[in-house]
Amino acid sequence: MTHSTSVPLATSAAEHPYAFERAFNTFDPEALDQLYEPGAGFVPTPGHMVTGAGRLRANGDFLRLRVPIRVAPRQTYVVGDLALLIVDFVIAGFAPDGDPVRIEGTATDVARRGADGYWRYAIDNPFGVAQSTEPVQDPARS
Repeated sequence: MTHSTSVPLATSAAEHPYAFERAFNTFDPEALDQLYEPGAGFVPTPGHMVTGAGRLRANGDFLRLRVPIRVAPRQTYVVGDLALLIVDFVIAGFAPDGDPVRIEGTATDVARRGADGYWRYAIDNPFGVAQSTEPVQDPARS
């Protein structure tokens, strides 16, 4: 017997981080991906953004740790159908192999309210202003 790991989406921007927490803690990448717009970007490591299938894979890497996330929203700023979310998070516990896991940060995220009234990530940047490990590209030289 199978069960749905779908979680309710948020109807207010301030509730979106909690919807994300519930979806993350299902450890189901498909359930988590419902919290994103189709073209949304996810920044799994500072300076590296992925979309589409890359976003699904990168989130799957975090979910395979099978360690729950806890969120603590700091600030929510809403203008029309856009929201800037500043959210502290911690993923702490033990991976299936017994190794301790502790990943934490302060996310700076952008969410958008869709035509259906639900909020989804347009940009999920969990590590906020953490330094990029990738070289800076000068767009004028591209």
